[in-house]
Amino acid sequence: MFTGIITDIGTVTAREMRGDARFQIRTAYDTGSIAIGASIACSGVCLTVVQKAQDWFSVDVSAETLSRTTLGSWVPGSRVNLERSLKVGDELGGHIVSGHVDGVADVLDVMPEGDSLRLQFHAPSDLAGYIAEKGSVTIDGVSLTVNRVQGNLFGVNLIPHTQQVTTLGQLSAASKVNMEIDTLARYVARLQQWGKAS
Repeated sequence: MFTGIITDIGTVTAREMRGDARFQIRTAYDTGSIAIGASIACSGVCLTVVQKAQDWFSVDVSAETLSRTTLGSWVPGSRVNLERSLKVGDELGGHIVSGHVDGVADVLDVMPEGDSLRLQFHAPSDLAGYIAEKGSVTIDGVSLTVNRVQGNLFGVNLIPHTQQVTTLGQLSAASKVNMEIDTLARYVARLQQWGKAS
């Protein structure tokens, strides 16, 4: 479980294809405090640490995950939003994030607005109904507030701090991002479906 508050930007230093893909990610985290088997959200995808050294850790990524997220495009040099898993008693600064990416959204536009950036996204049709104005959405692991919704389109604002401490400030039109819908929205929709079925 995560909160969508990024605490490091890692860099992919190696990609190895075996049965699955193995990525090595350089990090500023104290890897001595990271256990083998620990979960780390990598650009929104919950992955398991399988190897580590002083300034890096490795994760294995299945073909299924590669096909359903943006991780298939990772190469050495790719920058990755990182968040360690939530501990009981930690501050919940963003919203509840599972690290289970629901789909890939397209960046349609990036517009400066004062010191902030306004980003517009196109959501997959099966996810658009879960996005609500002033609700939460996770983009590449970052908890964001939705400012505007119109059909499959939705917009968010990035304040300067978010631009600096995440990879989102480097997005441009035609970029693709990992998207996770709000858990509460998912359960509300399921309850509505259940009520109609019964």
